[in-house]
Amino acid sequence: MKNTLQTLDRGLNALDLISKAEHGISVAKLAEELDINRAIAYRIIATLESHGLAVRAESGQIRLGAAALMYSNRFLPQLRSVAQPLLEALAHTTSATAFVCVAQGDEGHVIMVEESNTGVLRVGYRVGSKHPLNKGAAGIAILSSRTPSADEPEIVTQARQDGYSLTKGHLQSGAVGVASPVKTQHGQPVLECCIGVVAMDDLDTKVAIEAVQDTAKQLAEQLSI
Repeated sequence: MKNTLQTLDRGLNALDLISKAEHGISVAKLAEELDINRAIAYRIIATLESHGLAVRAESGQIRLGAAALMYSNRFLPQLRSVAQPLLEALAHTTSATAFVCVAQGDEGHVIMVEESNTGVLRVGYRVGSKHPLNKGAAGIAILSSRTPSADEPEIVTQARQDGYSLTKGHLQSGAVGVASPVKTQHGQPVLECCIGVVAMDDLDTKVAIEAVQDTAKQLAEQLSI
């Protein structure tokens, strides 16, 4: 096990727990989850509050502070910087349009696109393109990174099992898409995003699937997540 600073480790674990609690988390519950006494939990919360990373509601529930959003916004430029050369290589390998798509509400938003220098037919997939998460390879890949639900579409369940999503004609007639969620080494999604390719019917899906999954893994590794 790597050497870690216990206090910092507890603070980061507390921040993770707070971020996952949709309606906030109580000090008692936080202390229980971290296996620490309440006095230590209060000090951790006070430290997070001083940095704007946590706020305490009148009810006593602890929620994320606005500073958390600031760090999230700063992450996107870093994501683009690291992803750019990977997208270029992916587009070249697959002779297809490579992209990064992130979830915003119930939609997938394309934030990066790299066109292949080969091929004649182009797919209308551009930065700023958006679509419902339940349509297209990108959206399905993102949904597959979430916790399984009893009523989820079979295509999402299959994508979770396979580690990638393959769709045909979902967003554009004749278009074939392959996408894989970008996850941490612990299997958790990163910013609910995916990386993938889209092309017309001539896409070599075997090559695309392998390349997309490998690129998603490389992106996660280079972001050290």
